[in-house]
Amino acid sequence: MRQRRKPKTAADDSSAARLTPEQLRARTFQRAGKLLAAKARSIAELRERLLERCSDQAVVEIVIARLRDYGYLDDERYAVSYASSKVRQSPVGRRRLEQSLAMKKVDRAVANEALDQVYAETPEEDLLDLAIAKRVRLRGWPKTRAEAKSLFDHLLRQGFPFELVGDKVRAATRANLDETE
Repeated sequence: MRQRRKPKTAADDSSAARLTPEQLRARTFQRAGKLLAAKARSIAELRERLLERCSDQAVVEIVIARLRDYGYLDDERYAVSYASSKVRQSPVGRRRLEQSLAMKKVDRAVANEALDQVYAETPEEDLLDLAIAKRVRLRGWPKTRAEAKSLFDHLLRQGFPFELVGDKVRAATRANLDETE
């Protein structure tokens, strides 16, 4: 069973203030290691988490610099692995991954570069076809205009571009109507 963390008190702050700079740096480095062992994080995300416990901005920056030197922190590598993992798990559009990486506090330029690399390997159109096939497998082909709209809306929420979704849904519903007649 997991132990619950005690709420941070003023006594904890005073004991942290009594630590030498080297002890504070070591403690912050250990916390960073534990956070990164639990899951990969962006630099900004890790900085935010470390500052929750360590009030010394300079110590946090030193720890982050050391982790970058060791190769444990790399936003470019993190963004590419995160995006490719999400695309492998389920078909998802570029816009949704952009939002997700922004929530992970990855720089927009780095995120765009990573997404370009991921979508060069697996084009968004192919992913859209997979998403449509999955939805059709679960719910069947849309038989009414409302069902077609539901499919359209679902694909937009998955982050696929409006024009591409419109073309694919129209083609899919036309093909299905032609087969039933």
